[in-house]
Amino acid sequence: MERIILDNVSKKFWIGVKKNQNSLQQIISLISGREPKKNFFALKEVSFSVHEKEIVGIIGKNGSGKSTLMRIISRIYKKDSGKIFSRGKILPMIGLYLALKPRLTMKDNIFLTGLLVGMSRNEIKMKYKSIVEYAGLGNFEDTKIYQFSEGMKQRLAFSIAIHTDSDIYLLDEVFEVGDEDFKKKSAETLRKKAEKGVSIIFVTHDLEMIKKYCNKVIWLEKGKIKKIGGKEVVEEYGKES
Repeated sequence: MERIILDNVSKKFWIGVKKNQNSLQQIISLISGREPKKNFFALKEVSFSVHEKEIVGIIGKNGSGKSTLMRIISRIYKKDSGKIFSRGKILPMIGLYLALKPRLTMKDNIFLTGLLVGMSRNEIKMKYKSIVEYAGLGNFEDTKIYQFSEGMKQRLAFSIAIHTDSDIYLLDEVFEVGDEDFKKKSAETLRKKAEKGVSIIFVTHDLEMIKKYCNKVIWLEKGKIKKIGGKEVVEEYGKES
């Protein structure tokens, strides 16, 4: 069963550009607050599908459109053209740890963030102990988040998200921070969820993780799909990077 279908999806932004201007034009631009702009296609005619039980890795250099793609799928950004179809509940783990409130304790943040990602208060109470244990933060329940390291915040946010029942998980570089043991545990958790029917799309610079866990690899370059395939795509990308 196809969970996500993208058909010729494009997204553009207006960005400032430098142009040769005479002194008068520079003064006018400075006073008016206006600057020369042009359309920049972050994504251009992107098409692919994701099935249930599938783990899809998105690779590409910085600025290739990976994060824009994830935000389009999660409906954070609106597409400019094309079609998107999705079936099931989507959970975007995109900067989720940034939603943690620095002046609240870890316990308070678990309840607040859990509600934000769609859990009920009773569900959070039932899963609270498991969330804390999974994150490996049992000694910090009454510690305020501003005292946490980036890795601790990432582990907490991931643990909350992974305890949420969803059909599609979107992960944007959530494995870039944290210790190796937790990365491996997280990846194994996602693999087990995929075996039960969940669809997963994730962006990471860790090519070994892509090769180990992904059924499909999508290589983005300058907003376009360069290749879709398996491990051979990662190998080719690695040679060019």
